[in-house]
Amino acid sequence: MSEAATEILFYHLENEPLERVLPSLLEKTLERGWRAVVKAGSQERLKAIDALLWTYREDSFLAHATSAEKMSEHQPILLTCDDDVPNGAGVMFLIDGGVAQSYEGFIRVVHLFDGLDREAVSTAREQWKRAKDSDYSCTYWQQDENGRWQKKG
Repeated sequence: MSEAATEILFYHLENEPLERVLPSLLEKTLERGWRAVVKAGSQERLKAIDALLWTYREDSFLAHATSAEKMSEHQPILLTCDDDVPNGAGVMFLIDGGVAQSYEGFIRVVHLFDGLDREAVSTAREQWKRAKDSDYSCTYWQQDENGRWQKKG
C-alpha cells in the first residue's frame, strides 16, 4: 500500500472522553469489514481499554484481545503497546501516547487526543507535521457543542 493510500485522521477530544468515542469508532471500523489495532502508550491504559471494550454497553461488547493473549492474531481488534500487528489490521488507533513507527500497510491511522492535555496536543501536532511532511492525506476533526464531529482541515 502506498503512502498516498493511507488516510491519517486526527480526532481532537474536548466534549466527550476517549472511553465514549473509541468504542463507536471501533464499531464503525468493524462494520466496514476492517480489522483494527489500538496502540496505547502504557500497559495500564491498555488494561483500562481492555475492560472498557467488554463493558462499555450493557447489550454489547467488542470482541478483542491484547497482544499478550494467545490467538490474538485471530481477533478483529488487537490492543497493544508494541509495533507488531499480527491480526492484519487495516486501521490503527493511537491513544494516550501511542505513536506509530510507520503508517505503511494501513488504510487509516486515527490519532485520538485529549484537547485539554497539553502534552497530548503537542504530540498530535508533531504527528500531524510528520504525516504532512511525508505527503499523507490528513484530516482534523473536532466536536461541536452538540457532540457532532466537524471536519476542520
